[in-house]
Amino acid sequence: MKTKVLFICHGNICRSPMAEFVMKHLVEQAGLSNQFEIASAATSTEEIGNPVYPPAKRKLAEHGIDCQGKTARQMTIDDYRHYDHIVAMDHNNLRNLKRMFGEDKDHKISLLMDYSNRPGEVADPWYTGNFEATWNDVLEGCEGLLKTLI
Repeated sequence: MKTKVLFICHGNICRSPMAEFVMKHLVEQAGLSNQFEIASAATSTEEIGNPVYPPAKRKLAEHGIDCQGKTARQMTIDDYRHYDHIVAMDHNNLRNLKRMFGEDKDHKISLLMDYSNRPGEVADPWYTGNFEATWNDVLEGCEGLLKTLI
């Protein structure tokens, strides 16, 4: 049985796809790809169908990670049923998740940085322009999440 992880941010073009593909990369490096299903989605409809934002794509490529073919999608109520872990990038998206899903009775929803030594929020490069800071947050959070899951 696969562990299913869904990463969530506002538009699904920067942070959550970065987390999706970093996590896939870490899982592959650990030889665990067949044990995981990893995806990402948005809480908003603003970017649906759009590819990963070019600076985010470049940052992943700098680390040998390809995100070709990924397009933004909005999460659905079915995602709550399907995924074991729904991991938000910040408190706003955490609130949006709780609004969409209601009570998290299965305790599936968390913040990515809660798996790091620096609890808080993943830096939003849409506003900061600092994709390196976002990379560092995402990498640290995903490494901690993977340790927790295995």
